[in-house]
Amino acid sequence: MWRLSTGLRNALLENKQTVAEAKQGTTFSYVAVNGNGFDEINDSANGLAGFRAGDWVTLIGGANNGKAGVIESVAAGKLEVSGAGLAAGAAGTAVIVASAIGGSFKGIFRDGVIRIFSGTQPTTADDAETGSFLCEVSLSSGAFTPGSATNGINFGQTANGVIHKAVGEIWSGINAATGVAGWFRLYANDRTAGANADLIRMDGACATSGAQINLTSTSLVISVATTIDSVNLSMPAQ
Repeated sequence: MWRLSTGLRNALLENKQTVAEAKQGTTFSYVAVNGNGFDEINDSANGLAGFRAGDWVTLIGGANNGKAGVIESVAAGKLEVSGAGLAAGAAGTAVIVASAIGGSFKGIFRDGVIRIFSGTQPTTADDAETGSFLCEVSLSSGAFTPGSATNGINFGQTANGVIHKAVGEIWSGINAATGVAGWFRLYANDRTAGANADLIRMDGACATSGAQINLTSTSLVISVATTIDSVNLSMPAQ
């Protein structure tokens, strides 16, 4: 069963967010609605490449001061944004363009990682890991470094109260040991282990079907790749 850490529950209840990217300048101009149906933030200095689709973006200063929306696409010189209701305008005014992550489950666990263990999951996700560490699941089995976005895994869009892994992502890892997968822990990008009530993480069961994470086989063999076939996280209606 899903078990949420105290830190995760607090973050969701508080809608806790952190600044992901920010750029200040006088080179921003705006299109109210483009041919794709989105507002545009344009930068003649091509300084927007570090922003990421799916994040919230807020404008500080200028005619669109305080307006915010979701980034739909990113290019060095353009952000397409939905929900902001931007007014068209030319560059020249000093503005800060800032994006934030967090708040949502998807945002909190952006570029996270999963570790699979043997045995039975702990009583709470605040507890230290139990059983034997069997596998770390990253993006396409790539090396993951805590604090870096490289090879972190991400959740995709939601439908009917269920969130799945991001389309196109392969969640896999090379087994570090031989054993039977019993449970997993989903970590935020910091991947901090040990007993702690402030950490953002979540535990669940592993199986071949009907679990929070389903594997082709729960019998893992050292040095062999394990792939997560499906992820089903649902928000109950009552």
